Amino acid sequence: MHVIETFLNRASDLVWSWPLIILLLGTHLYLTFRLKFIQKHIGRAIKISFSMKKEGEGDVSQFASLMTALAATIGTGNIVGVATAVASGGPGAVLWMWLTGVFGIATKYGEALLAVKYRITTADGTMAGGPMYTLERGMGKKWLGILFAAFTAIAAFGIGNTVQANSIAVLLKDVLHISPWLSGSVMTVLAAAVILGGIKSIARTCSALVPFMAVFYVVGCLVILAINFRAVPDALALIFTSAFSGQAAIGGFLGAGMKEAVRYGVARGLFSNESGLGSAPIVAAAAQTKTAVRQALVSCTGTFWDTVVICAITGIVIVSSGDWAQGVSGAVLTKTAFAELPYIGPFVLTIGLVTFVFSTILGWSYYGEKAVEYLFGLRAVKPYRYLWIVAVMVGSVATLPAVWAFADIANGLMAIPNLISLVVLAPVISGETRHYFSRPQD
Repeated sequence: MHVIETFLNRASDLVWSWPLIILLLGTHLYLTFRLKFIQKHIGRAIKISFSMKKEGEGDVSQFASLMTALAATIGTGNIVGVATAVASGGPGAVLWMWLTGVFGIATKYGEALLAVKYRITTADGTMAGGPMYTLERGMGKKWLGILFAAFTAIAAFGIGNTVQANSIAVLLKDVLHISPWLSGSVMTVLAAAVILGGIKSIARTCSALVPFMAVFYVVGCLVILAINFRAVPDALALIFTSAFSGQAAIGGFLGAGMKEAVRYGVARGLFSNESGLGSAPIVAAAAQTKTAVRQALVSCTGTFWDTVVICAITGIVIVSSGDWAQGVSGAVLTKTAFAELPYIGPFVLTIGLVTFVFSTILGWSYYGEKAVEYLFGLRAVKPYRYLWIVAVMVGSVATLPAVWAFADIANGLMAIPNLISLVVLAPVISGETRHYFSRPQD
């Protein structure tokens, strides 16, 4: 196991070296300026996203599509992932996560627009879209679409399943002394009840669960920050200064360079908001929408809520606690930071992580099955669903020391073909956007 973990960590270092970081941030910046700072329309996008009426062809409403995407993105990356970034790259990694989110709004917008534009209607009458169809139909590179779909189907078991199930099983064992076999069994049964019903069942559940869990967690974090308000200004100053100097005061990351802050901030930012990863466009393609641009606007709000709001608040809670300076890392850092405030902190963390994890398992199951459907047809969907449900149980009870490294590798491999399509098809994204905003808006 030690050999495997060492190999995966080295592979992760290779995948997440400067070339991919530059490609990711470069795409964020390129699309931001190519689209004349599409982020300025975030207010309008939020307003559209709360509309639940049917606006065109599709399987679910725009709101349900967004909630399913948020269900998949708001997970351990927002809690444990932020702590991992701080532990490995110092407090400055929080700023790089935040910036990845701000500029990533443009990338999420672009990939969702292409997903709707190039989506198809399948044999069973449902919509199918995402980077694999964009690569095939927009670029004429089916082999890249196959690669993306293969990476997605495999990566889903890491980022969207076993990582999530393992995190919550460990937390419930530590906090409430619940056996992983029991918590895993409950999660498995609940996941099966929703996932076997398909996208409409998943979207219906996420539409009810996501708003509650997000509001509960954000309000809980704000209460913690209000109680610990004296430490907040120093925490914010440290986040900004160490983002560029790379200097953390003491502990395990003394002397960490700016490269580490950038690398872990960007990697965890992508893990959290998935802008550029290519996963969220898969469910965006199922939305009932008038135009590709309207759904793209709705989809880009997911990155805003996920990283610009939730990850930022989590990062401030963790840094202001001061526990990062003791060499504590990962999930332990998250737990100790929230435990600074008895009862309130652990309660917010536990409820937040339980709901975040469960919703992520639901959302990513749809991404994985659509990738499998692209590769093998509709006949492969049901077997994949059953395999997914089994993996929830396996992730809950297995020891997964290298699972974060595996997730980082898989994310990087998914992102590369998707980012290529965004750069190549940027004129299409820009043209559709200009056409939409040149007309009177309803």
